[in-house]
Amino acid sequence: MAYDEHLADRIRRQLSLRGQPFEEKRMMGGLCFMVDDKMCLGITGDRLMARTDPEDYARLLTLPGAREMDFTGRPMKGFLFVAPEGIVHDDDLAAWVERCLDYNPRARRSARRSKRRP
Repeated sequence: MAYDEHLADRIRRQLSLRGQPFEEKRMMGGLCFMVDDKMCLGITGDRLMARTDPEDYARLLTLPGAREMDFTGRPMKGFLFVAPEGIVHDDDLAAWVERCLDYNPRARRSARRSKRRP
């Protein structure tokens, strides 16, 4: 699945404005922005994927464009999709980026998968 290049540029700009080092990885059918080797936020299609504090999850779901991230068929606590209408303005996107960066130091790294031997 392709992802919105314009949204990717907007996220890069937000991270750069904060002086935040990040790495980009293609995964989950889109593009992920990794901070400290942890998925911080990303894009699938034209939607923002936001990794936020699970304690704020219910409140964040009430914001414009926010919905459960059910990428695997089950909602993933702390992960949300934000539809384009929730990030139209740069201030809205900046707020989502800030939420993700605020949670990132407390987020758990995913377990590294070992390489299979032939």
